Amino acid sequence: MAKTGGWAGKVLRVDLSSRKITTEDTLEKFRNFLGGTGIGYKVIWDEVPSGTKPFEPENRIVFGVGPLAGTGAPCNGRTAVTTLWPTCWPKPLVGAGHMGGHFAAELKYAGFDGVIIHGIADRPVWLKIFDGKAEIMDAARLWGQGIRRATIDISRQMGPGASVAAIGQAGENLVPMSVVINSYSHSAGGVGAVMGSKNLKAIGVYGTGSVRIAANREEWEKAVNLHLSLLGANNQHVVPNSPQPWAEYYGPTRWLASKGRKWGSAEPNIDTDACPPQNLNRIAYRSNMAAFFLGEKAWRYTVRGNGCSSCPIRCHTMLKVPSVASRYGIPAIGQNTCAGLVLGREFFRTFPDGPKGETAIEACMVGMHLADDLGIWENYGQMQRDFKHLYYSGVIKNKIGADEFRSYSWDQFEKGDPNFLFEILPRISEKKGELATNLGLGTGYLLDKWGIPEKDWGQDQKLAYWKMGHPKHHSNEDAGQCGVIINTQYNRDAQCHSHSNFTRNGLPIKVQKQLAAEIWGAPEALDAISAYTPMNPYKAKMAKWSLLRKELHDCLSLCNWMGPWVASPLKERDYRGDDSMESLLYSLATGDRKSREELDDVAERIFLLHRAITIRDMGTKDMRTQHDTIPDWVFADPDGRPPFTPGTNRMDPEDIRLAMDMYYREMGWDEKSGSPTEVSYRRHGLTHVSEELKNRGLLP
Repeated sequence: MAKTGGWAGKVLRVDLSSRKITTEDTLEKFRNFLGGTGIGYKVIWDEVPSGTKPFEPENRIVFGVGPLAGTGAPCNGRTAVTTLWPTCWPKPLVGAGHMGGHFAAELKYAGFDGVIIHGIADRPVWLKIFDGKAEIMDAARLWGQGIRRATIDISRQMGPGASVAAIGQAGENLVPMSVVINSYSHSAGGVGAVMGSKNLKAIGVYGTGSVRIAANREEWEKAVNLHLSLLGANNQHVVPNSPQPWAEYYGPTRWLASKGRKWGSAEPNIDTDACPPQNLNRIAYRSNMAAFFLGEKAWRYTVRGNGCSSCPIRCHTMLKVPSVASRYGIPAIGQNTCAGLVLGREFFRTFPDGPKGETAIEACMVGMHLADDLGIWENYGQMQRDFKHLYYSGVIKNKIGADEFRSYSWDQFEKGDPNFLFEILPRISEKKGELATNLGLGTGYLLDKWGIPEKDWGQDQKLAYWKMGHPKHHSNEDAGQCGVIINTQYNRDAQCHSHSNFTRNGLPIKVQKQLAAEIWGAPEALDAISAYTPMNPYKAKMAKWSLLRKELHDCLSLCNWMGPWVASPLKERDYRGDDSMESLLYSLATGDRKSREELDDVAERIFLLHRAITIRDMGTKDMRTQHDTIPDWVFADPDGRPPFTPGTNRMDPEDIRLAMDMYYREMGWDEKSGSPTEVSYRRHGLTHVSEELKNRGLLP
């Protein structure tokens, strides 16, 4: 393997208890795991004893990036933060949060492929990383401050080019539902309290180095330009959502650019216009996540798109809403995307002017400013769904004391007044009162505290709850059986977009099926949305491919929000993308030439290690019934329509049992238990893993 391409070459190790800082050679120890979550999983397997709790000094928190971070490859700004997941119920298991922004690139420029942190500092500290050197700094004056003040303070010390990943008061107070944020709005959910438990306020990174590319300039630039040409809009939607002069198709996608749709708060206003895909200089105009979630009113408040290093999609929409400064005392400008963008709005059931009116937009601004500063994670809306259900069903009033209940302005909440957020969000970050403390635990532990059976949550489709304390993430509503399989596999929400980015890309089903046949072997791998057919082996191939590409992206530092790139907006390519884009970029950057199949095999090794850690720490090989569970609402339809009826997402229990059989078979695992076999581990270079599991009686 080439030692000069892609990787920085060193991983930083910090023991906060002893204040000892050392380095390790990346390729010597982690070469078979690429980077990102690959580094994280290996560290958790090798170094964190089974039974360790998230807030114990033996737990590790690993900031890992991959060989494409800091290169010119589009969408390379992801940092994987791997640890024992504090909101995983009923016991913590391995998980990873992923943040965009500029931290990944800056870490590479500073000379490191990852940071492994363990131990507990005896007082609040922050970690300074500058051009190959690291130092533990005093954080006494930062402790108790929000993420933004800490970010500004550290940036003033290190320089304006620094990237700062910090926690807020929620992480400091060990609220499990907390985040680490870099670049003001790019968060990794669920890991803030692990940093807080180590008395680590932030990591500041500044590098003046570069990442060397093994290929020659012409090869690399050709590959980057190919990649750019295949990009769609947010979530790799390759069809515009309204008729355009250049477009053969249009549909309900996130490609919102159109003549007359303007960034109304830009100075001067900017018309997004028709944005033909051949114009690579206008990719950033295609997406507007605020308009997608909040409606047409959001255009007048849009300043511009913002986003991660080397990514032209700019999915973090920057908004300027002057009214919030006078009404709520917060800055008029804010930015975020997806669940973070609508965090404040989702606390309320109704607004006086509707879900896409001015008040809803103001609630979003208040929510963004408070949660992103306090460092609160809402678990893709699960916290808000739980909260509303508990309130309107009378549980909150019955479970908390009368004095605490009266301390909230419930009239504001019921009217959709954003001022209510100033009451609930700070209390969550401070663990103030029973309600706020329990909301901050995460769904599984909240239900436990109040004696509510988890099964109750799994029967209500509107709650979108899946298992182990976490919600669904692009499940049967996006890809039928494939989505169901994917949502069984992780210890948190699946965070997998590989399948949904394809099924929702906007192309007609006929075109999608042609592409599906090329990727997974038959057009039957794919169904139209809400027109699902019985399970077949090609759907299992799609599920495996989707999971492995997610793992591959998390290890290379590519964005799974945008990839894979198997479809494109280009009619001249018959809308084909390139299923070998990841291996092409990896091979050129590192000099380690790997085919698509070979790189997917590496991804399978990494995913197997995730599975092995989960089996070891759960202490069971019966993953099929103990881990890969499915909520009852998947098998129900609000209108009573049977499975495989056009218009319903309802699944059939027997068909899903068959789907799991086919998936386990496709993975080469034991069908009865859902556990990888000894042969599977050995085939992927994990003999030592299979031997330990065998000694524990955890092989099928």
